[in-house]
Amino acid sequence: MSKPRILVIDDERSLVEVLAINLEREGFEVMTAFDGQDGLRQAQVKLPDLIVLDLMLPVKPGLEVCRELRADSRTRDVPVIMLTAKTEETDELVGFAMGADDYVSKPYRMKVLIQRIKTQLNRRRQTEDAKNGDLVVERHGVVIDRHRHRALCNNEELLLTPTEFRLLEALMRQAGRAFTRHELMDAAMGEDAVVLERTIDVHIKSLRKKLNHSADLIETVRGVGYRFRETGLAES
Repeated sequence: MSKPRILVIDDERSLVEVLAINLEREGFEVMTAFDGQDGLRQAQVKLPDLIVLDLMLPVKPGLEVCRELRADSRTRDVPVIMLTAKTEETDELVGFAMGADDYVSKPYRMKVLIQRIKTQLNRRRQTEDAKNGDLVVERHGVVIDRHRHRALCNNEELLLTPTEFRLLEALMRQAGRAFTRHELMDAAMGEDAVVLERTIDVHIKSLRKKLNHSADLIETVRGVGYRFRETGLAES
């Protein structure tokens, strides 16, 4: 069985070296890049299983790298964990808006980062290895196909990040149910994810934008969170 391949894109070479050693001890194959342009090139050519991406990078900044990864059909489904020395709330929200699946602030604890990596890989593996059960959900012209990892709206493909895909699937599978933001975070990011509640709002905003004329299928439930419309008509 081949080792999961991790691409670490970070210009702090000493940190990259320590992280690479620890990841290799955990059974991962590690590739490294020290600027955004080289990291993007390696991601597109080598197609890693997961990318650890620093926000502050020379040549091409991390947010731009993340945006281009999500715009490329070869890499848009690869989980991205973003690293940053910044602790501003807006930086985290922007990172998720660009398509990051998780967010870890520097300085980080090595065991915590490695566990986050394993969680993201497990989620991706569960999606790809799903063989049984209801793999396709369709409601109001929106289709989620877990087996092919595709989402459609009125026969047009939706270019979703892995987190957006899981979020939309969770909402659609229990249409009509009002989910709290915490429940949606658990469904889309995992119970061990430490993120802001507003992060879900960012993902919902992005999903609505991609759904275009069907955006109102995701309804805001005041004081609770969100739900996917159960009936064909909007509720008053």
